[in-house]
Amino acid sequence: MMPAVMEATLNPTTGPVRRADVLVIGGGVLGVCAAYFLTEAGRSVLLVDREDVCAGSSYGNAGLIVPSHSVPFARPGVVWQALRWMFDPESPFYIRLRPEPALLDWIWRFRGASNVRSRDRTMPVIRDLIMKSLELYRSFEAMDDMEFGFEQRGVLHLFNTEEGLHEGRRDADLLGSVGVRTEVLSKREVDDRLGGLDAKVVGGIEYPQDAHLTPARFVRALAERFRAMGGEVTAPAEVLGFETEGRKVVGVTTSVGSLEADEVVLAAGSWTPPLVRGLGIKALIQAAKGYSITFRKPRDAPETPFICEEGHVAVTPMGDTIRFAGTLEMAGIDLSINRRRVEAVSRAPAAYLTELDPSRMERIEVWAGLRPVTPDGLALLGRSPRYDNLTLAAGHAMIGMSSGPASGLLAAQVITGEEPFMDISPMNPARFG
Repeated sequence: MMPAVMEATLNPTTGPVRRADVLVIGGGVLGVCAAYFLTEAGRSVLLVDREDVCAGSSYGNAGLIVPSHSVPFARPGVVWQALRWMFDPESPFYIRLRPEPALLDWIWRFRGASNVRSRDRTMPVIRDLIMKSLELYRSFEAMDDMEFGFEQRGVLHLFNTEEGLHEGRRDADLLGSVGVRTEVLSKREVDDRLGGLDAKVVGGIEYPQDAHLTPARFVRALAERFRAMGGEVTAPAEVLGFETEGRKVVGVTTSVGSLEADEVVLAAGSWTPPLVRGLGIKALIQAAKGYSITFRKPRDAPETPFICEEGHVAVTPMGDTIRFAGTLEMAGIDLSINRRRVEAVSRAPAAYLTELDPSRMERIEVWAGLRPVTPDGLALLGRSPRYDNLTLAAGHAMIGMSSGPASGLLAAQVITGEEPFMDISPMNPARFG
């Protein structure tokens, strides 16, 4: 179904006003997917971003679509582990303590969510999002104009210590209890899965349902398809404020003029909290910086993605390149690059495969991006608590690429009134107050 034509009117005070059925704020994987599904449903959609389509975390992430990551970050024992890591400048998780009430509130609620009951309640929700996204990625891959390196080869979790493998088996048992397929591998079986390479490991765990892709290629290809269907992208366009009447958002002021829509989807990732603060909405999201280093892929590099468990780094082949990605640095809206952390990510894979020695590889790009993290590991997805035509869709942390298509579809279903394919009440944006 083709969408209605977008309109432009003239406001004597602010100048030209552009209007659409739906305004989507945020050009990452979630915003682009929501815009696509809404356009497919016959709505006229205007997508805006403060920079450009795929300019944030959707660009440089590990590109993994992973049911194996259905265990939330908030889990039993993680608080004490985080406290130990706080004093290691190269640790995989770091919180820069700042005198900000929102951060202190986040830490307190993260502590409260790091228990068995919360973990077990959260896992099926994450699993369902990722499994639906896998289904949608396969449908996108079948389209003639969509090519984004999607492969479902599984992901290997590699361990170079017996203690790490023991912990990995516990996670595998936990994931198996919610229907995620796993297989524990010997060192020889790991070598076979890696194409005969001699891995420096004691064993591994394979998650055969996992997949990978080149993230920027997917988001940009879907954005082009959205445009071809009649959707419109305006970027850069920074949101400066909202106009409201009662329980409705009636206008959005941006750096390129005023915008109006019957419905607004806010999929702005780590920038969501400051955007909604003026609306009296609490979005308990902290920005967590991650890094990736992309290299020219060596001739003898594996074709199967893997995760260096003790090193906390993911390695993903992407065409003629290979990407190392890792760390979680909670330092606020800060995109500066910490060279020490970059080098720690760069070195980690060589401890598992000598073929991935960074000193012998051609480095193409170093990247940092902000992942929006909630305290309990679930996104904020659904109608806002204060405005009937504002839908929030943010806070997917490290699984934004894994759950983006499904979450975008859910946001579209909320707006069109279609029955959501899953229960979204656990992701209620009002659950933090």
